[in-house]
Amino acid sequence: MKRAIPYFVILLFVAAIAVSCSKSLPSSFSAKREVTIMSYNIHHANPPSKEEAGEIDIDAIVAAIRKQNPDLVALQEVDVNTGRAGKVNQAVAIAEKLGMKAFFGRAIDYDGGQYGVAILSRYPLTEATVTPLPEDADPMAEDRVIATAKVELPGGLVVRFGSTHLDVRSTENRDQQVRAINEIAANEPIPFIVAGDFNAMPESSSIAELDKVFTRTCDTDCEPTIPVINPKRAIDFIAFTKDAPFKVVSQKVIPETYASDHLPVVATLSY
Repeated sequence: MKRAIPYFVILLFVAAIAVSCSKSLPSSFSAKREVTIMSYNIHHANPPSKEEAGEIDIDAIVAAIRKQNPDLVALQEVDVNTGRAGKVNQAVAIAEKLGMKAFFGRAIDYDGGQYGVAILSRYPLTEATVTPLPEDADPMAEDRVIATAKVELPGGLVVRFGSTHLDVRSTENRDQQVRAINEIAANEPIPFIVAGDFNAMPESSSIAELDKVFTRTCDTDCEPTIPVINPKRAIDFIAFTKDAPFKVVSQKVIPETYASDHLPVVATLSY
C-alpha cells in the first residue's frame, strides 16, 4: 500500500516551483507598463474636402482616435459652442463618444463661443490648468495657451499631461512659448508629457529649445504630419521630460487623410 505524501511536502514543492518560475521571468515583467498618447490637430472637425461648405464631422475625428485606442489625447483647434461648429462643445462631444474624460483650454473667443486646445484621458483628470503663452515678439498674433492636468496612470505613476498649439506667424513667439513650457516643466516635480502642434520643424530653433528639457518620441526621424496629402512638414510632436521614467516603444504618424488637415501622431511609452 502506497504511503500518502505529507501535505507540508506538497506545499514546499509548489513553493519551489513558484520561486523557480519567477526567477526565469525578465526582471521587468511585473513592472513594465505602457501608455499610448495621441496628438491631433482636428481643424475644428471640419474635413479639408468639406472646408468650403463648412461641414463638421465629429464622428470622423472620433473614429480616427478610437482606431488607435489611446490613453491620453492632446487635441488642437477645438471649437466649443461656436456658430461654425453648430454650438457644440467639441471637447465634450468627442470625449463622450469615446468614453473618456475631457478638459478644454480656451485660447480665444470665436464666433459666439471659444476656440483652443483640449485633453482627453481614460483616467480621471485633476489640477487642470490653462496657462497663457507669451507673444512679446508679435503681440498681435493669435493668443496661445497650454492646457495641462494631472493624471494617475495604472501602477500609480502620476504625470502632468499637456496639450498646446504654438504661434504660426512668429519664430520669436514660438521660441518664447517653448521657453515658457520648459519653465513650467522645470517647476513640476512629477513627469511631464507635452503634445501638440508646435508649428515648427525638427531643425528649428523652437524645437532645439524644446529638446533642452524634453525628449521627443520621434527624436531624429520625424515623419511629416502636414499636409495630409503628400505630407512634407513634421510640426506635431509628443515629448516627455528627460528625467521621466519613459522609454519609447513606438512612434507613428497615422495616414488618416479625411478627418482633418493634420495627420495624427501616436506614441506608446513604457514605464
